[in-house]
Amino acid sequence: MKVPFVHGPNDLRIEEIAPPEAGPRDAVIRVATVGICGSDLNYVALGGLAGPTDRPMPLGHELAGTITQLGAEVAGFSIGERVLLNPTFNFVGNGGTEGGFATELLIRDLAGSPESLLPMPAAMDFDTGALIEPLAVARHGVKRLGAKPGDKVAVFGAGPIGLGAVVSLRQLGIEDVVVFDLSAFRRERALALGARAAFDPRENPPEPALTELHGTDLLYGTIPKPVTTHYLEASGAPVLPEIVEYARFGAIIAVVSIQKKPVTLNLQTMLAKEMTLITSMAYPNELPEVMRMLSESKIDLAPMVSHHFPGDDFMDAFAMAKQQDQAAKVLVHYSH
Repeated sequence: MKVPFVHGPNDLRIEEIAPPEAGPRDAVIRVATVGICGSDLNYVALGGLAGPTDRPMPLGHELAGTITQLGAEVAGFSIGERVLLNPTFNFVGNGGTEGGFATELLIRDLAGSPESLLPMPAAMDFDTGALIEPLAVARHGVKRLGAKPGDKVAVFGAGPIGLGAVVSLRQLGIEDVVVFDLSAFRRERALALGARAAFDPRENPPEPALTELHGTDLLYGTIPKPVTTHYLEASGAPVLPEIVEYARFGAIIAVVSIQKKPVTLNLQTMLAKEMTLITSMAYPNELPEVMRMLSESKIDLAPMVSHHFPGDDFMDAFAMAKQQDQAAKVLVHYSH
């Protein structure tokens, strides 16, 4: 079977490897749908998990599929069961020995880590299953942010995580969500998912745009600042220093993006405003929570997905995922 491997910075190759065989504690799943993640793009750009690696690194971790092999020591699962991958076990596609852009995927030591796979509801399709992982990343970031109905939220970045944040914010009853992104394509999708407004920050700088939408609050009774209560950074752009400067007293900022370069924050300003800066990583408990949310709520996720490609066209899919002005979530399909 053909699997993409990262060999070095911007060196992505498709290689032919043998299909896996499950050991007594393992399982094999037939992969159905895999999403291309922003971290996949970063891994290729860097040449590995955090830079060039001493061995080729396979890609792919946002996926759903069907169990085809089970080791004798594995309990609680069955052949033919439809499942979602939790890639935080065995680091599938994130520096581990397996990657999900393949027709078949070995799940090592499922007997010892049954949380590696989550059974999917019968009515849930594989494409939705593949979206649960990025939605869980966004959900955890939104929970860390702590916004509640009545709060006013600004989301920076309308990539898959930013769009997923809009989904969770609206599902939690937060109606006033404003999105900033350079791509008109992605801004339209943010609006389709329920954002109140979406702006190009080059044409509508955030401070005056938020002031117009949310009104002003006087810092120490004299300095007008946007009333915006919460900021979610999902773009990876160096916007944090500016947010710190124009945010109101007591504003909360959550960072869920990978910051490609160090930024300098004015801690004196943050101190004077009693601001809160929070970071968010992965999804400690959110995979089953998001699965329940999608099962119980009628949420149209179609705007999150921009393109579908067959597995044989993976390199074309990856090239499209890099086009942020034309793509949102790109899904790759293998056998169902």
